[in-house]
Amino acid sequence: MKIALINENSQAAKNAIIEKALRKVVEPMGHQVVNYGMFTAEDPDQLTYVQCGIAAALLLNSGAADYVITGCGTGEGAMLACNSFPGVLCGHVEDPVDAYTFAQVNDGNCVAMPFAKGCGWGMELNWEYVFEKLFGFGSGNGYPPERVVPEQNNKKILDLVRACTHTDLIAALQAIDALQDRDGITSLTGMVTRTVRARGFRENFGRDCPEGDIRKYVESLWA
Repeated sequence: MKIALINENSQAAKNAIIEKALRKVVEPMGHQVVNYGMFTAEDPDQLTYVQCGIAAALLLNSGAADYVITGCGTGEGAMLACNSFPGVLCGHVEDPVDAYTFAQVNDGNCVAMPFAKGCGWGMELNWEYVFEKLFGFGSGNGYPPERVVPEQNNKKILDLVRACTHTDLIAALQAIDALQDRDGITSLTGMVTRTVRARGFRENFGRDCPEGDIRKYVESLWA
């Protein structure tokens, strides 16, 4: 499995610590980690948690990544942003129990974590335990044992409902990129274009994304 790590600007200073914890746990399992940045708080390409959602949608829908680890100060904003897009099923994960139950019951492909709230002494240990429970026991197996069949059925229902309520990804991204700063709201103009032109995204996506409509769309924004 190819696991992408995406950090937004408020927690970018922790990127290296998160990456180290993630690699320590999942690489012995045979998974690959790709760091999409932000790499430091001083990166010229400043990504908000909304842009992390855009990046996650592009990675997961194109096949450039199989799973996305992202977050923000509380994890709530990043979770909401990721779930705004088709093809992304993102859980809010704070601890190992959250990680295990999300993997087994909800069988998603993305998690948003709080990288400020509750993160002090021993934070990297909690992250390691989270990643172990998230990736070390399979997914979609249901929990608790006596609820396996109905929980798996509920997940299938959720997938069908989301297919009805989510629009075409490229059309949605084109509409987002057409937004303009207004009413005191900044950072709207060209938001998708700025996201895909960020150094970490451009280098890794260009290498990992297979041919297809999403790759063509992103390449048109690079041009």
